[in-house]
Amino acid sequence: MQAERFVRESRTFKASHVLPPDTNNHNTLFGGKLMAHIDDVAAISAMKHARGPVVTASTDSVDFLHPIRVGYEVSLEAFVTWTHNTSMEVFVKVVSEDLHTGERTVCATSFLTFVAIGKDGKPTNVPKVIPETEEEKFLHQNAAERAEARKQRRMRSKHLADLLGTRRPWEPKE
Repeated sequence: MQAERFVRESRTFKASHVLPPDTNNHNTLFGGKLMAHIDDVAAISAMKHARGPVVTASTDSVDFLHPIRVGYEVSLEAFVTWTHNTSMEVFVKVVSEDLHTGERTVCATSFLTFVAIGKDGKPTNVPKVIPETEEEKFLHQNAAERAEARKQRRMRSKHLADLLGTRRPWEPKE
């Protein structure tokens, strides 16, 4: 396995035309549809970095900044910003474009975490990432803090899951 890879090696793009079946009653792109686009482009980016299969470990954030209208192009850019041992943080920027005027707007940003999976089905090590541009360095420099926040959030989520359990509301308490 290569010990290091440049961020640019994982950079991935995806574009789509927003059509009426993709939209809600406001004639804007369904949030869930956008989230599916985000997960797809981020997974491809993570696979390019790991050069193998990956699984989504978490969608750390999806910040919807502006609606994306029917008839617009939605364009996504993803790249690995940081790695740990077996995990990768991927940043996704979503831009809409009015195809009649050319006006572009950053409509969403997202951070996701993926884990590389080896032939044995278990997590496997990934190369470190080398940022080059100012944008890449900016995202890389605070990544360890985001990773620690993810770790803390995951612990709270596990605790909550244990508290809630698997009992259905209509089932008797044990």
